Amino acid sequence: MKVQWLGHSAFRLEITKAKILIDPFLTGNPSFSGLDAKDAARDVTHIVLTHGHGDHVGDTVDIARETGATVIANYDLGTWLGHSGGLEKLDLGNTGGTLSHDGFSVTFVNALHSSAHLTENGVSHCLGNANGVVLHFDDEPTLLHMGDTDIFTDMALIQELHEPQIGIVPIGDRFTMGGAVAALACRRYFRFSTILPCHYGTFPIIDQTPEKLIAGMEGDAGKVNAPAVGDWLDL
Repeated sequence: MKVQWLGHSAFRLEITKAKILIDPFLTGNPSFSGLDAKDAARDVTHIVLTHGHGDHVGDTVDIARETGATVIANYDLGTWLGHSGGLEKLDLGNTGGTLSHDGFSVTFVNALHSSAHLTENGVSHCLGNANGVVLHFDDEPTLLHMGDTDIFTDMALIQELHEPQIGIVPIGDRFTMGGAVAALACRRYFRFSTILPCHYGTFPIIDQTPEKLIAGMEGDAGKVNAPAVGDWLDL
């Protein structure tokens, strides 16, 4: 599996049968500056969303219209995207549910966060619960994108049920857990072989580096892989 960090919480995954974007916040993402949105979205077959905030939904509608990609999201968020964005290729679920696609499946798991869209005139649309997503692949290691979340004890159940080997973990603080708490979550509740930090360095009000995560991982700091935005990893 090839993985590319696109800044903030956005990732591109490539497997033999699919090209997947998770939380494709590209336009307006300061971390993505200098990269090409068309390249990031090229030949995408699926878009997976963790929750409804604009820095995660991002360019979903435009990319889905351009590529014909199927959008995988919780029911409330997906229904709203269908009505407001005119999207038709939607596969919708909710917490605990698993959706199967060619070569992989997506399971929605808990996250401690909010999920709403605030319009320009100040109207808030609730878009269901925030989630993490577990991606099981036919021939690749299992990946957990935690979405935006704090630590919670039922992370232990996610490990028991899904045994993810790759963890995409938010570390920026203020809106998610910070690096030290994220390290505690990874050490106490998961047995990741690779940890990819995200949701940092994007805006001045969140942490700018993964240093707190790396320090908090102690003897397991070597599990942390913090690529530059746009870099590819073979996992």
